Amino acid sequence: MRVRASKLWIFGVLAGLALAASGRIIVIEYPNGTRSGNLRYGPWVYTANEPGGIRGRVGNLEILAKKAVLEAPKGKSMQAAEGERTATFEGGVVVRRGRVEARGEKLVYQEATGVGKLFGPAVMVQSPAKEGEDPVRVEAQGFLAFDVDDDTSESEGQVRLESGPQEGFAERVYYEEERTLAIFETPGGRVRLVRHRKEGGDLVIEAEETRMLAREKKLLAQGKVVLRDGDLVTRGEGLYYDDEKGEAIVVGKPAVSEDPKKGRKLSAGTLLHDVKKHRVRLYGKPFRLPEAEFAPKKR
Repeated sequence: MRVRASKLWIFGVLAGLALAASGRIIVIEYPNGTRSGNLRYGPWVYTANEPGGIRGRVGNLEILAKKAVLEAPKGKSMQAAEGERTATFEGGVVVRRGRVEARGEKLVYQEATGVGKLFGPAVMVQSPAKEGEDPVRVEAQGFLAFDVDDDTSESEGQVRLESGPQEGFAERVYYEEERTLAIFETPGGRVRLVRHRKEGGDLVIEAEETRMLAREKKLLAQGKVVLRDGDLVTRGEGLYYDDEKGEAIVVGKPAVSEDPKKGRKLSAGTLLHDVKKHRVRLYGKPFRLPEAEFAPKKR
């Protein structure tokens, strides 16, 4: 029975991999363009006279460009190499997926990984799901990488993410479109998030890693956290911020808040920083950072 169960498990894994691979095979259309190259071994070169004249479709992605090249590994025919080929798009590249549209200089897609890298400077905009919500905009100087197996993307190279009054800066950002979950990281450095306020005096949060739920306007920061609220500065090891409430709960050993101009200092294991009233008090309830709420689907 154990052997049979093991075989069934292996079969299930192989079937899953095969299904994923089939969803990664790209189809390139050229209704107003041309295709050239060796019919059996490639590479196939697609060209059009106008931007968007070449269209690639794979999984949940649509790719528009003026030129595309589809290549197989050396020694393999284009048909036999399905699942291993590389497609390169150039000339006003546009990527679309649901409410997301991205633009960049060049996109390289690998069927083996199901990932398409849009090289920068690249910009991605996700329109709101409902009226009244804010769009999400991501800018990357390096690249934006889209995974066709799900709704995730990863950006690298001086990344800036903006949603409403919130703005984040990091070297690397992981993003889930449906949840609007963004994870900001700068290996060996710091992440910086800014909450712009109409009355002036921006709220600034710095940490080693920060996670944001853009739609809910909630934030989780960890690792030598600093919250700057004008002259009032609160420091700790972790922070949970709810923009609707205008409150940040800061934890540390201890968490410390200071206002040098007013000569005030407060320290405790947990502090509540009210950013609307610009004041800090002890948080008297048991509290743990809600890490599960900000957990990514992969990584």
